[in-house]
Amino acid sequence: MTAAVITGRALPRSKATAAFLVLAAAALTAAAAQWRVHLPFTPVPITGQTLAVLLTGAALGRRLGAAGQGLYVAAGALGAPVFSDGAGGVEVVTGPVGGYLIGFVFAAWLVGRLAERGKDRSFSTMVAAFAAGSAVIYGFGVAGLIAATGWSAVAAVERGVVPFLLGDLIKACAAGLLLPGAWRLLGRRQRG
Repeated sequence: MTAAVITGRALPRSKATAAFLVLAAAALTAAAAQWRVHLPFTPVPITGQTLAVLLTGAALGRRLGAAGQGLYVAAGALGAPVFSDGAGGVEVVTGPVGGYLIGFVFAAWLVGRLAERGKDRSFSTMVAAFAAGSAVIYGFGVAGLIAATGWSAVAAVERGVVPFLLGDLIKACAAGLLLPGAWRLLGRRQRG
């Protein structure tokens, strides 16, 4: 159950609704970026962005989820202070965290696609979908770190993936518990 249900049954289907959902996804990601913890050994902070990215992909589906993340990255690249620490500008997108930001679009698309295929209905499949989305973000992130810093692939993984694995596992488990339950609740309300 994804945005097709949200926009098809719970809300009227319209371009205005779709635009609102895309804007809301970008705004949620911008807000989540401001929750951050800086680590001394990497330019990549711990933020709430990945949770927002993957949740909006799962909730809105591949098209709207990816569009929301695309809007977020584009707004930030154009200078809106939506990235971590209120940063904005093309230099952020081309810098050490740029790969992660670009990966958000693809991860939201993938998790949205998996949700459209029903992978958001149980704990195990939702955790697996979030893990797949996180892997996409990590892949783009490592490539961006290598390009921006000149680090080796091993160093980029050690500083740009390993410190974040536990947190992302916790986020995936939380989504695995919350999202299937939310869809069941929404389904009950629609029938009642």
